[in-house]
Amino acid sequence: MADTGSRRVVADDLGHAAELAGAPRRVVSLVPSLTEAIAATCPEVLVGATDWCTHPGDLDVRRVRGTKNPNLNVIKELRPDLVVANKEENRELDVRRLRDAGVPVWVTDIETVPQALTSMRRLFGQALAVEVPAWLDEAEREWAGPVPVPTARVAVAIWRDPWMVVGSSTFTGDLIARIGWENVFGTGEERYPHVDLAELDRDDLDLVLLPDEPYVFTEQDGPEAFRRVRTALCSGRLLTWYGPAMVGARAALSSLV
Repeated sequence: MADTGSRRVVADDLGHAAELAGAPRRVVSLVPSLTEAIAATCPEVLVGATDWCTHPGDLDVRRVRGTKNPNLNVIKELRPDLVVANKEENRELDVRRLRDAGVPVWVTDIETVPQALTSMRRLFGQALAVEVPAWLDEAEREWAGPVPVPTARVAVAIWRDPWMVVGSSTFTGDLIARIGWENVFGTGEERYPHVDLAELDRDDLDLVLLPDEPYVFTEQDGPEAFRRVRTALCSGRLLTWYGPAMVGARAALSSLV
């Protein structure tokens, strides 16, 4: 991080330099989990968020449409000091257009639990220039230590018709590995592969997790498709959101097996 008088130059997770006039006081978040993290830490700076930013439930900011199709005109109208984005969730094209318009953008790159913790520590300490929040310290303690030897074989469905699952090189896959579960689809090349139902409904699996996002699995939509393997409905937020949701997620998810 370089200091040029009253301005700071900070590099995001992808190494792109953003020049900021002091600590940002107007922030737009294009990532639901980061919206929750910022709202739990310095809510006064949030002025905009996507329609998918559902936590906290009482979040009262301008909505800027979705993660993949943000309304760039609305974002520019909000005059943000910083826009927070993510390499996977947001389009490079939108990030580039915002930067071309003179809007500083901080992009996170998160595929593992340690990356999430390090990225958020840098986001708060460097980009937002606030004290590292207590919940982040707690999350680091909860998820410290090596990846254990797996004791269960699981799959995580994220869509149906067609069925899709969590594959390799994902935050979710790393998180469940740290619980002690083997992701049976975690060794392929695809991050979110399509699979046949027969590949999921197998005797050699201990559990298929059916989260409520991005596909909203419910008691009436999901479990009825399976005959050979046990399924469990669960919060997608505990599996995919890096932020305050990580605190307590280990115990909540472990209880499912």
